[in-house]
Amino acid sequence: MERMTNMKKRVGAVYEVLDPLYTHEKTALTFKTPFQLLVSTILSAQCTDKQVNRVTKDLFKKYKSPRDYVSAPIAELEADIRPTGFYKNKAKSLKGCCQGLLDLYGGKVPASMEELIRLPGVGRKTANCVLGAAFDIPGVVVDTHVKRLSLRLGLTRNEHPDKIEMDLQKLLPQDRWRRFSDLLIYHGRAVCKARKPDHDHCVIAAHCPSNSI
Repeated sequence: MERMTNMKKRVGAVYEVLDPLYTHEKTALTFKTPFQLLVSTILSAQCTDKQVNRVTKDLFKKYKSPRDYVSAPIAELEADIRPTGFYKNKAKSLKGCCQGLLDLYGGKVPASMEELIRLPGVGRKTANCVLGAAFDIPGVVVDTHVKRLSLRLGLTRNEHPDKIEMDLQKLLPQDRWRRFSDLLIYHGRAVCKARKPDHDHCVIAAHCPSNSI
């Protein structure tokens, strides 16, 4: 019980320090509809949001509906998304997801976790991104940055994203779930990078157990 209390205090302190430092935008991805956001989120895997936005600027003019992606020749779709990297896998994911949208939901993006993760190529991370930014439904988004910082901050001992998500949910009020994810993502990109944490320039070093290792 004491351990959980201490972790909640640490999360609260980290939140209060980081919150004023980073943008409050729900997502850096450019979209007009939940469907466009779903496509962008699939393309964002191991790719910067800026690069995804460059690609989708023309992509969304060419492909306007799930049926457009399903109907497109796979080689053509691969070429259109190639700059996002891993384009062959992403093209398969887009086609599978869009076919699922047509088969299961009449082409509309559903607004629940249970429905979204039934779509091929959509896991909890992607679903939480879409739910939070498109539908204002709170969720913890666990990408590589959130995983890395959660482990360094001692907020979880788990390596699996789904388990990390559940651990963070227990430590935060629901209205802070998405924002805390964003804060860890921004801080992970700017300061707490993968190779080595930069404790000398980290504003939350005093709250980080890895700082004493």
